[in-house]
Amino acid sequence: MHQPYENILGHHADFRVAYRYYEQEEGGRRTLPFQGIRSDFWYDSGDHTLKGVFMIWPEFEDASGEVILENNKSVQSSGTARMWIINNQLRKYHQERIKIGLTGYFIEGKRVATCEIIEIIGLLANPI
Repeated sequence: MHQPYENILGHHADFRVAYRYYEQEEGGRRTLPFQGIRSDFWYDSGDHTLKGVFMIWPEFEDASGEVILENNKSVQSSGTARMWIINNQLRKYHQERIKIGLTGYFIEGKRVATCEIIEIIGLLANPI
């Protein structure tokens, strides 16, 4: 069973996205992932000064917006996810760039899903 990141990290998610996994013909995965996957998140801001990974992980929600607790079945090909900045040293960097409407991607060595930021939750209030 998945342990919600809110319980582990002791604060709310940073933001939410609406996502869509690419079909395999679009260069996506062969199978959909399970809850708890630690794919990275990358977003188009045009002014990135960092190289490497951001360590922002998705936590998938069900149709009613609750965290999916089952980690033994695939998530939906599209839906919503809470996003968690794991590397707090980069929090200030992301606070200056992440905005509602910004397009991003789930990365697993390549782009496997596209997403759009739909809500800012604890991005500006979570601990650094």
